[in-house]
Amino acid sequence: MDPGKQITLPLLMTVGTAVIGSLQFGYNTGVINAPQKIIEKFINETYFERYQDPISKSSLTAIWSISVSIFSVGGIFGSFSVGFFVNRLGRRNSMLIANILAFIAAALMGFSKMASSWEMLIIGRFIVGLYSGLSTGFVPMYVGEVSPTALRGALGTLHQLGIVVGILIAQVFGLEMIMGNDEFWPLLLGFLFFPAVIQSVLLPLCPESPRFLLINKNEENKAKTVLKKLRGMTDVSADMQEMKEESRQMMREKKVTILELFRSPLYRQPLIIAVTLQLSQQLSGINAVFYYSTRIFEKAGVKQPIYATIGAGVVNTAFTVVSLFVVERAGRRTLHLLGLMGMAGSAILMTIALALLDQLKWMSYLSIVAIFAFVAFFEMGPGPIPWFITAELFSQGPRPSAIAVAGFSNWTANFIVALGFQYVEELCGAYVFIIFTVMLLGFFIFTYFKVPETRGRTFDDIAAGFRQTANAGAEKHSPEELNSLGADSQL
Repeated sequence: MDPGKQITLPLLMTVGTAVIGSLQFGYNTGVINAPQKIIEKFINETYFERYQDPISKSSLTAIWSISVSIFSVGGIFGSFSVGFFVNRLGRRNSMLIANILAFIAAALMGFSKMASSWEMLIIGRFIVGLYSGLSTGFVPMYVGEVSPTALRGALGTLHQLGIVVGILIAQVFGLEMIMGNDEFWPLLLGFLFFPAVIQSVLLPLCPESPRFLLINKNEENKAKTVLKKLRGMTDVSADMQEMKEESRQMMREKKVTILELFRSPLYRQPLIIAVTLQLSQQLSGINAVFYYSTRIFEKAGVKQPIYATIGAGVVNTAFTVVSLFVVERAGRRTLHLLGLMGMAGSAILMTIALALLDQLKWMSYLSIVAIFAFVAFFEMGPGPIPWFITAELFSQGPRPSAIAVAGFSNWTANFIVALGFQYVEELCGAYVFIIFTVMLLGFFIFTYFKVPETRGRTFDDIAAGFRQTANAGAEKHSPEELNSLGADSQL
């Protein structure tokens, strides 16, 4: 077996421990939907206890909406702070410290009913959003840096697998007979305490990123020891050589702040690609489909629509696993294109089915097939790929800032869709998916013309491709600027 493609036990444990952060993000994304009516009842009862007056419908809607959307606001702040932490504390220690937020959030949400305080619920949601925003930056970066080049795509997909498994666990736990009831809903929201404990115990047993040790801390021996452990072999000279080459670029390429990232024309192309891919994930309509699915299943005459929604969650998970196995064979770009085109086709099918639902009863089955296909194609490309390709498009200097900007774009788009979809759907009805179809086709065209294939290429090789583009416009840049990007590394 090619040593570069060998999965060792320490590598699996390291990646698996990191991905608990992704699972937490998925769980907290999905957990709030099932107990909506029960939590609204709690808000109503608490309000009556305080003011001896029933809460108005508009106030109840406002408190509920804030409880749901404040998670994304926390995510926006968290994702933007990624660079600040990883450059100072390292990748592993940043993940460890972030768990403090998970513990605080679990306590606030878990005891909110006992304290008769919906404010605790809202603050807890904000803090777990902060934690999730940080995790969506830390996990893909750490996984990308500990993985061998030949396995970076497959292991990078585990971040998305963690997210969808987290959503699925939240949907199952949210069933009325488990924790989605009057008695246990605080435990349902506070459950994130347990994965946080597991991750806090396991992370100290995992190594720091060898790239961080060598390039940021200049600790060559430590980096070599970590690599030997992760790769399960004594000869890690190829990996060390690749990192030293990247380190040599770093001598020319200082740490890049977010402002410098925007200012420098040299980073413009990879930054536009990273942000557009993140937007292609959130503006693809996937959240809208999950929002709409229960109602579509109801219209289709499914007795228990919640189980059909869980079925969509299972499809979600299954196709993430498929993506895990094919991403290194098919390549990132190909899978992303396939996913976008498949989703566009499924969205058109869904629009037709929803528009004709009242005239033709069998259209309800077509709508269910369209939902499952939409979810499956999402997990083939737009689900996992934007998360880890950002880490691949940038070298060590600008990587933390680039991941912060990409994460910020993702969370902001997520927040806009969560906030605006209800109004757009009321306006457009069944034709709401035409908007997403147009967007998906736009993202397909962009990916086809602008996104490079990164499969099997080293971080430095990918960065060199963008430097050549920058070199083409060399007359626009000073020699010092070009040198800062290591433009002469091809010598």
